[in-house]
Amino acid sequence: MKEVVSFLFVNKDEGYRAFTLPLIPNVDEKTFIGVRLPLIKKYAKTLDEKTKAAFLMDLPHAYHEENLLHAFILSDMKDFASFIKEVDAFLPFVSNWSVCDTICNRHLNKHKEELLPIIYKWLKSSQIYRVRYAAKCLMNYYLGDDFREEHLDKVVEVKLDDYYVQMMIAWYLATGLAKNYGAFVKAIEEKRFNVSIHNKAIQKAVESFRVSDEHKAYLKTLKIK
Repeated sequence: MKEVVSFLFVNKDEGYRAFTLPLIPNVDEKTFIGVRLPLIKKYAKTLDEKTKAAFLMDLPHAYHEENLLHAFILSDMKDFASFIKEVDAFLPFVSNWSVCDTICNRHLNKHKEELLPIIYKWLKSSQIYRVRYAAKCLMNYYLGDDFREEHLDKVVEVKLDDYYVQMMIAWYLATGLAKNYGAFVKAIEEKRFNVSIHNKAIQKAVESFRVSDEHKAYLKTLKIK
């Protein structure tokens, strides 16, 4: 994997590194090279299948940008079973929101019924970024016409008391308020989530251009003081 690390260091950007580091406070500075995301994403597409396979097996990675590259490779995988196997192996090594949220595979739209029980399993995990990724999947693939009340019930059951998990759940709720207002405003009215998630979800929804002014005005009245 020396080639990969060499590429990353050649494309190091000190200005970008200084700007980005404070945004990911739980990354060890020594592991942060400072490579812009578009460059890493583009580089992922140049790797042949043999190199990708070897890289995915080379865990844990030494650098944050290697983890981002790993996430971009996963995001391009078309075979569902292979993706689940690889993402399941990778999630225990994810240590920050940036890497977690970079995993975004559009091909999962074709496998929603197969994916859902896996999401439910991940939501029960004690691993922070496995739970965050599960909630992110619900937000990305199961809102709008694909939403079911049971999705919300499963998220309510999450008891992991972690900032990054709670912020993702708040983001999920805020997006739900934009796409499935009736079901999600009911969850807010019934105070089904803790105060931190409840108020952050309202804040995010009020800041969203996808939520109507009428709904925003009502949501403000539901904030817990």
